[in-house]
Amino acid sequence: MKLSYILHLADDALVLGHRMSEWCGHGPVLEQDIAMTNTALDLLGRARTLYQYAADLYNQMPVEQRAKMFSSVSLQKLDAAGEKAEEDTMPYLRDSWDFKNVLIAEQPNGDWAQSVARSLFVDCFYYYYFDQLQHCTDATIAAVAEKSLKEVTYHLKWSSEWVIRLGDGTDESHEKMQTAINELWSYTGEMFEEADYETSLRDELKLPELAAIKAKWQKHIEEVLEDATMKLPTATWMQKGGKNGMHSEHLGYVLAELQFMQRVYPSMQW
Repeated sequence: MKLSYILHLADDALVLGHRMSEWCGHGPVLEQDIAMTNTALDLLGRARTLYQYAADLYNQMPVEQRAKMFSSVSLQKLDAAGEKAEEDTMPYLRDSWDFKNVLIAEQPNGDWAQSVARSLFVDCFYYYYFDQLQHCTDATIAAVAEKSLKEVTYHLKWSSEWVIRLGDGTDESHEKMQTAINELWSYTGEMFEEADYETSLRDELKLPELAAIKAKWQKHIEEVLEDATMKLPTATWMQKGGKNGMHSEHLGYVLAELQFMQRVYPSMQW
């Protein structure tokens, strides 16, 4: 269960980081191009640490237990050969149904407003999540949370300011920002739905209480949207499934890019 939880955190960071990296060279102005790229690097750094921890946990499992974790043929061959999993094993050799990122992370960038809206929703969630997770009883997870909290504090400031700037800007920017908020709203609920591996580990690892985080998240989002002269969506139906491996078709395209070299040239090294 701990491995699944670690992979959830790592997959969130990797997939969202990949999406943000797609803005490199395409930002509206140079300063924001660099800002998005730096945020992507923060997320990639978080993912790397978590994937290495996941690989260590995977290597400590009995062979029989490892065989039940993933359906990836590449991982099965790795185990059959007696080779150890490494940091790159988890992101490059698992199939899409083994990924546990939330669905909002894999959605296409769309226009600038869409990417900014996604950042606001996710940044706000992880700001409050890591604030609690730094008290986790697992020292490695707590250390990742403490470092990530410093980074996501800046991320949230950046995305909040952009939502306000666009929402309280021209008629066109306001319309695009409101449309982006409305379209992504149905993906926000999944962040507050506990997967089985979170429920089973909550007391043992002292994981954050998602209900308490949701209240803080909702209040913060409402305040930002009020400053942006925008309306909070009222829809209650929410998308879900990503935490348990049920993804949209968009993740397949992300992984096709990420995993291409390893799939074509297995075990390739620079």
